[in-house]
Amino acid sequence: MIRSYQGKLPVIADGCYVDVSAQIIGDVELGPQASVWMNAVLRGDVNSIRIGAKSNVQDCAVLHGMRHLYPVIVGEMVTIGHNATVHGCVLEDTVLVGIGATILNNARIGEGSIIAAGAVIPEQTIIPPNSLVTGIPGKIRRTLGDADRALILKYAQNYLDYTAIYLKETGE
Repeated sequence: MIRSYQGKLPVIADGCYVDVSAQIIGDVELGPQASVWMNAVLRGDVNSIRIGAKSNVQDCAVLHGMRHLYPVIVGEMVTIGHNATVHGCVLEDTVLVGIGATILNNARIGEGSIIAAGAVIPEQTIIPPNSLVTGIPGKIRRTLGDADRALILKYAQNYLDYTAIYLKETGE
């Protein structure tokens, strides 16, 4: 469902796929070819949410900001895994957020990083580019290389492929 909140209607760019079960509310903008999957919630009621081109928000993920303080900003070619919680933070380009990971207010995840499944990134945490982060609380385990970057891009490309298939299926 795409709906306005206090007069702000989500902006969905060309080539996006938004599943009918997803909830996109208020001050949300999806860049070209972004996708939002089954039962995901992008709640732009208390602050803005910006999703970059070719990024995907998978099933049951929740994105929400902190009122008057922290929006959610997601770069390009970002993958946000199933059941992830992304709250009032910044994900730079080509970040992979694993299944069930949690990223909290005013955190910043550097370009080309992987936040492992189930990891929790506390408030105010700054993760440098090309980092692998695991655990609770999340800790940097190593610097990522070319093979890791290829994996991040593969996940993003998979969702671009799925987007094309779903758009064809729905006739959009």
